[in-house]
Amino acid sequence: MRVARPLIALVAVATAAVLASACSSPPPTEVDPTTGPAAPDDPRSVLAARAAAAKDLHQTALYSLKTTGRPDRSVTVTLAQDGGWKVDVPATALGGTVDISLVRTGGALYQCALPSATRPQSGCVRLSKVVSAYDPKVQHLFTDWLEVFMDRQAALAVTTATALPGVQGACYTVDTSAVSVKAPVDPGIYCYADNGTLTGARTSVGTLTLVGAPTPAPPTITLPGAVIPGQPLVNASPPAPSLTPSASGTPSGKPSVTPTTSRR
Repeated sequence: MRVARPLIALVAVATAAVLASACSSPPPTEVDPTTGPAAPDDPRSVLAARAAAAKDLHQTALYSLKTTGRPDRSVTVTLAQDGGWKVDVPATALGGTVDISLVRTGGALYQCALPSATRPQSGCVRLSKVVSAYDPKVQHLFTDWLEVFMDRQAALAVTTATALPGVQGACYTVDTSAVSVKAPVDPGIYCYADNGTLTGARTSVGTLTLVGAPTPAPPTITLPGAVIPGQPLVNASPPAPSLTPSASGTPSGKPSVTPTTSRR
């Protein structure tokens, strides 16, 4: 028994040292795996986040379009469940005499002329791309310009803007950040709700304002007319008939009438 006393004392000393070490060490820090870094709140980052949310939207929204020198127009934007989209822009082609619908569905792009009281014809022409001659421009706010807003390498300068009249959500002034670089989007003011819905914008097209709440989108986009051969309708007015006198002395804009004599 006497021999075991030193061993018992040694064990007691070691146990006391371990307990003292445990008491003096700080408790381990628990890491919450659901907690990420704080979201950046600079305007450029917030706009990129709103644009990313907008790309995931599937809804139909009605907008009022105010353009200087023209009556207000109603623009309908449909973002289908399958990724297709359709933007109806009244009074766009041929000097504002034809209503146009720009459509992407089934992996193809179309310009569709919508029937109206003055032009009952309708039909859709397939496009390889949209060029300036027949670009209504409104569709960019819901399609390719979102990619630019999301691209942190794009030459954009973004600042917080005062809300447009009658527009809800957060608004941002967007401009190019390099003088020598062509602006990848229209400089202007863009306003978004938290879920990415465009609530308003002021660009070269005019002022776009969301009217009412968006409604659910259809599963896919149906063309508003039959696909027909031909060229897309341009935005500009058709040329007026020439009034230059023809060789017969009759203005070329009017048919030439040759008098006839009756035979007896």
